[in-house]
Amino acid sequence: MSIDLTRLANWMDAQGLGDGPIENQAMLSGGTQNIMFRFTRAGRDYIFRHPPEHPRPESNSVMQREGTVLKALADSRVPHPGFIAGCWDEQPLGAYFFLMEPIDGFNVFEGLSDKMATNPDTRLRMGYSYVEALAALGNVDYKKVGLADFGKPDKFLERQAGRWLGQIEQYAQIEQWDGHKELGDVTAIAKWLEDNRPSDFTPGILHGDCHLANVLFSEDTGEVMALIDWEMSTIGDPLLDLGWVIATWPSEEYTSIFNFRDMSGFPSLDQLIAHYGAHSMRSVDAIMWYGVLACFKLGSILEGTYARAQAGKAPMEVGEKLHNNTIQLFTKARGLMHQHP
Repeated sequence: MSIDLTRLANWMDAQGLGDGPIENQAMLSGGTQNIMFRFTRAGRDYIFRHPPEHPRPESNSVMQREGTVLKALADSRVPHPGFIAGCWDEQPLGAYFFLMEPIDGFNVFEGLSDKMATNPDTRLRMGYSYVEALAALGNVDYKKVGLADFGKPDKFLERQAGRWLGQIEQYAQIEQWDGHKELGDVTAIAKWLEDNRPSDFTPGILHGDCHLANVLFSEDTGEVMALIDWEMSTIGDPLLDLGWVIATWPSEEYTSIFNFRDMSGFPSLDQLIAHYGAHSMRSVDAIMWYGVLACFKLGSILEGTYARAQAGKAPMEVGEKLHNNTIQLFTKARGLMHQHP
């Protein structure tokens, strides 16, 4: 671990966050390459979150955005890690960082625990509490919680198709990239999104990457304990989060990200959509459009790793897996296009 714990302790002293040594450090893994570990100081447990050892150009701003949205959600009904304090200054540790409350929850990325896998009531609650958490997030008045300047909701939907089509077109600048041969007519997906775009929307907080690996559940009840990894959060159309559920919910067509042994007992996608609608102030009548957009956006992002792998800048095994995910996502997008009313 490259974090100077003495410097961290000195910074915490200045914030009035306990005293004495930092103890019981335990590295944590997550959905990002950020440095994250749990520790104890003066009898209190903390989670430390910091950019990777070699920060990207946007790492500081991403770290600050995460801390900002977590702080804003403090008094909401949205399950999230409680924000404790943040340092938006490189001087103490070389990059921005923040501290948050630990969450005792189970991440299903590696598969369901035996308790979850054998209890249908727990699996049912997992699905319903998942979309309840997303609906609660979308129902937050972002201006009242201090996030009026957190994103650019104006023309949010108008920007989407062109942005993600442009992302794919950028990969063509990598000479070795041949992914376009298997992705089909991506321009047709972008055109469909433009032609069928909802005429308006109600802006709200968007998690931006709310697949199941970014959710912590109670192993006993299936209740969502926290939505985590808020790196892609912004102000936009929260229905895109429900679109993300449509794009990534395990099914026969899209199983490679998750390792669920048995999907019996989980709500169906139709049930999840209806449940979200019952807990949200937004109509879900046009939700398949958001499902198409989510498939297109996520696939466009994942394909970047394959392009970099072909250029020798990322592991080919990972790149090929994500390329296969993109193929599945774009295939799903085309299927959803026919379901749109």
